[in-house]
Amino acid sequence: MFLRTAEPSRRKTDKYEASPQRRGHRFHNPAPRPQEGVGKMLRIIWNALFNKPSGTQPNSPIPVQTLTRAQLDAAPDRSLYRLGHSTMLIKLRGAYWLTDPVFAERASPFQWMGPKRFHQPPIALRDLPPLRGVILSHDHYDHLDRWSIEQLAATTDVFLTPLGVGDRLIEWGVDASKVHQLDWWENVEIDGLRMTAAPAQHFSGRTPFDGNTTLWASWAIFDDELRVFFSGDTGYFDGFKTIGERLGPFDITLMETGAYDAQWPYVHMQPEQTMQAHLDLRGRWLMPVHNGTFDLAMHRWQEPFERIVSLAVERDIPLATPRMGERLNLASPHKGERWWRKVEAASDARWESALSLK
Repeated sequence: MFLRTAEPSRRKTDKYEASPQRRGHRFHNPAPRPQEGVGKMLRIIWNALFNKPSGTQPNSPIPVQTLTRAQLDAAPDRSLYRLGHSTMLIKLRGAYWLTDPVFAERASPFQWMGPKRFHQPPIALRDLPPLRGVILSHDHYDHLDRWSIEQLAATTDVFLTPLGVGDRLIEWGVDASKVHQLDWWENVEIDGLRMTAAPAQHFSGRTPFDGNTTLWASWAIFDDELRVFFSGDTGYFDGFKTIGERLGPFDITLMETGAYDAQWPYVHMQPEQTMQAHLDLRGRWLMPVHNGTFDLAMHRWQEPFERIVSLAVERDIPLATPRMGERLNLASPHKGERWWRKVEAASDARWESALSLK
């Protein structure tokens, strides 16, 4: 079938085994992953730990527009607020949905080490309104934060996840009746909204021993004529064209643009690939996400913004870059300021002032 309606959450033994993405005990991408070898992986880890170049973290505070519960209650439908890395708060039909909630200080299994936030969320987790639903793309630590899920378990009605990720939530105390686990091309309808899990080219796992035991996905969100695409994490692949043909065109695409490296082209996108994916999806507005919150790669922290801006200007693509916490109207997005440049300008000014005092 073109699309399948997801059934209530079931355990691994039946639905997982029937998935076309499942072979043996693991999930797989349609395109085989290149063999990288242990040596390459160790070099990547070594460089990330000990050979970080300068500029991967901002030297001045990231601008954050603080949000209050009253503001959110009063916001019109089709409002989007970026709260961080890939965490988007979206108001549809009078209720809020949250993507990939990470409110912890670090994107890590340990809160005493690992990538630390550049900025605090625009609103504290405890101050959020009750959520109609949480939408998860996969189980990596920069997208799935156990502490956040545990806090949201009682105040969220529905959790939408790729296959297997929902089982993690159930193990963490989320009521199984709230969890809907979807395979690619399955969809659920809630309050007149349709959410479809779409393909992505990535991987999963939270320990060295559970790699690819859960599925990863992108998401298409439909509210009558409004169509929103959320990429999650993904490398570039021909699946974007298929998604665009089946589910597009999209009014806005929330696209991974950051935490990339030439050493892992299969599972993350360079900005040029992000732009091509947006075009494949038949997107109108592009909003770059997966940047500006955590130091997860070897590039300068502001580089993804600058590269995607240049590409958007070159191709005349409308680009939205709201500040953290700034409202974006999904029905009529605005450009937003190039706020990261002010961060760098403030850092440069402080450096020049320090030199002048010597």
